[in-house]
Amino acid sequence: MSAQDSTVLRAKGWAVAAAVCAGLWLVHNGMSDTTPPVPSAAQAFAAGPNQHTDAAADPLPPSEPVRLRIPQIEVDAPVMGLGLARDGSLDVPPATDRNLAGWYEGGTTPGAKGTAIVAGHVDNAQGPAVLYSLGALKKGHRIEVLRADGRTAVFTIDAIEVHKADAFPDKQVYAPADRAELRVITCGGGFSEKTGYRGNVVAYGHLIGVRDSDARRQ
Repeated sequence: MSAQDSTVLRAKGWAVAAAVCAGLWLVHNGMSDTTPPVPSAAQAFAAGPNQHTDAAADPLPPSEPVRLRIPQIEVDAPVMGLGLARDGSLDVPPATDRNLAGWYEGGTTPGAKGTAIVAGHVDNAQGPAVLYSLGALKKGHRIEVLRADGRTAVFTIDAIEVHKADAFPDKQVYAPADRAELRVITCGGGFSEKTGYRGNVVAYGHLIGVRDSDARRQ
């Protein structure tokens, strides 16, 4: 992600429109007491987000992502490009498709040097959506991004944190990195029928391996 692109996102944060995090499924079904998984404090960074303790793979050349896979929570979804909304915040995939993720195409492609941003809905009016279970992940779990160049970028999760909407750590989430890093973001952090989800769940990861996409099917 370029300095200019990261500055735009840091200035606006995730800051998605209220309708996006409204929790329409919970409201329509009277299920405000049943909310998506929330990561425990043990899954947060222990020594701060800038403390790199794990080995990382060499970054790849840029190539657009085409699919997101998170085996531990059974995510296997196509990926579309996202831009910025009119207010400068990060746009989101259409809410009508429950199995669709998006990546910020104005920034780093997953697997390339820098901080790549992937986002998806937690639910829609029909039920749980692609990233409903993001908060159930743990450190060391894997996130796979299949790319247009035929390679799969494999990331390990360094931390899963939940952030209040009015205290979103823009710099921590969006700042450029000197290795290939990934952020996966959805709504979460508690729910109110009046205001919707109170924050966001963010998975932080870095590249640990690369393989040909067909290798997973063998």
